[in-house]
This record gives sequence, C-alpha cells and structure tokens, in this order.
Amino acid sequence: MLTSYTGNTPAQILIFRYLNIMQTAKLQQKFNKIRSNKIFEFFIIGIIIFSALVIGAKTYDISPEAFLIVSLLDWFITFFFLAEITIRFLGEEKKRDFLKKGWNIFDTLIVTVSLIPIQDSEMAVIGRLIRIFRVLRMVSLIPEMRLLVNSLFLALPQLGYIVGLMFIIFYIYAAVGSTFFAVINPVLWGDISISMLTLFRVMTFEDWTDVMYETMKVYPLSWLYYLTFIFFTAFAFLNMVIGVVVNVLNEESDRIKKENEEELQQVSLEDLDKKIEELKGLILQREAHSKREL
Repeated sequence: MLTSYTGNTPAQILIFRYLNIMQTAKLQQKFNKIRSNKIFEFFIIGIIIFSALVIGAKTYDISPEAFLIVSLLDWFITFFFLAEITIRFLGEEKKRDFLKKGWNIFDTLIVTVSLIPIQDSEMAVIGRLIRIFRVLRMVSLIPEMRLLVNSLFLALPQLGYIVGLMFIIFYIYAAVGSTFFAVINPVLWGDISISMLTLFRVMTFEDWTDVMYETMKVYPLSWLYYLTFIFFTAFAFLNMVIGVVVNVLNEESDRIKKENEEELQQVSLEDLDKKIEELKGLILQREAHSKREL
C-alpha cells in the first residue's frame, strides 16, 4: 500500500516519495517476475486450450445444466484473461510502451470485448465469435508462432506482386478458355468469371483431368492449354510464394537473433560496470583504511 504524505514536512515528503517509488518498483518487479515465469506461461496456454474446448462444447446439444456450467467456465476464463493482462501491464517497466506492441493491443482488445455482456442481445453472435478468437492468443504467447505470423505479414507486400501477376495469367487463360470452350460446356466456360473459377479448380487439381478430357474431344491439343496453365500457377508461382515467405522468415529470425545478442551484450556491459564500481569502492575503502593506519 502506497504511503500518504499530506501535511508533512518537506523532508518527510521526500522520504515518503522515495518509499512510494521503492514500493512501486518492488511491485513492478514482482509482476514482471510472474509474467516471465515459464510455469505461468504454460498455465496460460493451458487455459487458452481449455477455453477452446469450452467454446467447442457450446456447439453441441447439451442439457441446460451443462450449458450453465459451460457459461460459468467461460466467464471464469474471461476474468482470468483480464487478470493476466493486468499482470502483464503492471509488470511492464514503461507502462506507456505496453500498447506500442501489436500483440498487446490484440490481446487487450480480445479480452476487453469478451467482457461486454451481449449474450441475450442481437450481438450474441459477435460475442461468440470474439470468444472464438481468444484461441489466437496462443500465437501472442508462443515466440515461434509470433515469428511465423510476423514473417507472413512482412511478406505480404512482396506476395501482392505475385498475386497480381497470377491474376493477369488467370485473366488471360480465362479469356482464352471462354472463347474456345464456352460452346463445349457453358457451365464451366460460359463467361470469363466462371472460367476463372474453373481454372482455380484446375490449379488445385480438383478433377481437372475431367475438364481437360472434355475439351480434348473437340480440341485434341487443348492439353497444352491446361499443362502450361498448371506450370505457371501451381508450380512456378506457388514456389515463388513459398520462396518469398521462407526468405522473409529467415531474415526475421536473423533480426531477432541479432537483437537478443545485443540485449545480452548490454546486460553483460551493465554487469561489468557494476563490478567496476564495486572494485572502485573496495579500492577507496582500502585507501581510506591505509590512511587511518598511517
């Protein structure tokens, strides 16, 4: 509990302020120790998995008593997440930096919206959807998952160019297919939009040979149309997407590794400075002791 210093002398006020700062620092260290504890992190992951099971249980046709128990468990999980977010916030050394991290904003938003009582309102469906998204909080807790998601978002600008090029290829082939094959099967090749859906089916290898053999009865060389399209989309562009994501993933891993090494070096330098100061203090004490003896 923080000390009050109203109506005291300036010296006492300074002492009380110092005590308050020390108490706040101790609390911050305690909360930081809790949130950095591996057992606490594994416990949170366990609660998230349990939350997913609770959400899944609500999709079954269960008795009113069981539904009440599941609802109570759901609220317990919500308040537990609220307490966990509070601990993480109080354990932050600089409170203003807490919401500068995207994952902290995501976690806070999910937990805050989960607290809104909308079970009996028109927004009940949205409330259930928000609780489903609580499972995604596992991504924010596991560093390896965070790395994958961050790499995917960083790769989006480069992937956009690949997707744009794929759309051009799709459009050209769809126009050709609609021109030549609409008479053969208007359901699959009636217009350019339907042709693009058919080509997507071909790219995913979903019974694409049936589509090819149907057109080959009229155009025997139409197999070239399908094979070249599959080569461009399913092989070339798909491998380009994988290559971009893997490249960004490696760059992000190297960056995080470099940051961790720099943090370790910083800690080592701080420890070295402390030891130097301690040695200086010991030397000064010995010099003072020697002067006294003289």
